[in-house]
Amino acid sequence: CYESCTNVDYVLHQAALGSVPRSIKNPLDTNKANVTGFLNIINAAKENNVKSFTYASSSSAYGDHEALPKIEENIGKPLSPYAGSKLINEIYAEIFSKTYGFNSIGLRYFNVFGKRQNPDGPYAAVIPKWIMAIIKNDDVNIYGDGETSRDFCFVENAVQANILAAISSSDAKNNIYNVALGDRTSLNQLFQFIKVAFDEHDIDYAKKPIYSDFRKGDVRHSKADISKAVEKLNYSPTHKIKDGIIDTISWYLSKFKT
Repeated sequence: CYESCTNVDYVLHQAALGSVPRSIKNPLDTNKANVTGFLNIINAAKENNVKSFTYASSSSAYGDHEALPKIEENIGKPLSPYAGSKLINEIYAEIFSKTYGFNSIGLRYFNVFGKRQNPDGPYAAVIPKWIMAIIKNDDVNIYGDGETSRDFCFVENAVQANILAAISSSDAKNNIYNVALGDRTSLNQLFQFIKVAFDEHDIDYAKKPIYSDFRKGDVRHSKADISKAVEKLNYSPTHKIKDGIIDTISWYLSKFKT
């Protein structure tokens, strides 16, 4: 791992084993990838005196803290091994700052989506999974009553945050930042947004969603306060959720529609 950071100025560490349900099913693999893997790369960056280290954290770190919007300094207890692994990343980053003087920035992503996201498998994210279901005229499945809400963030907003973090001034370092839109969309609203976007491509999806039980480990609502990233990183999200959905659907149709 040491060699991966040799003669490197900027590290943007995105690698992890995602998915709350997967982490509940297999916590050991989640810990190996997300905790041991993170420790390996931040240590390699420190040993090589990397100038800038940015890493992916997660909104799951807020755990059972119910207040909205989510503010970086106010967190609860983790609700899954995945959430725990991301919180441990943040703890290790703080330890490396205090113990070794190695500076970093953690980005708490809120439900990032966009082109090229894997739509297949039991742990696929909701937006690519629903888009492919509609393209194939399959069922769209919703866990719970559909009023669960998320702060969906288009991938270009996340890319912007990473670049800003990587080149930020020293006074912005050793902080955690929410990366999101600062808005809240229910799953029922999301389904309607996607359906309307498909209508613009002359694809009429007539099926209604199929509702099932809530998933263990999922938080009920999520919305970010992005003011800290705006102030310290000059973060300014360029894509609202509807804009991101339109771009994303166009890409999937170009790749998968027969």
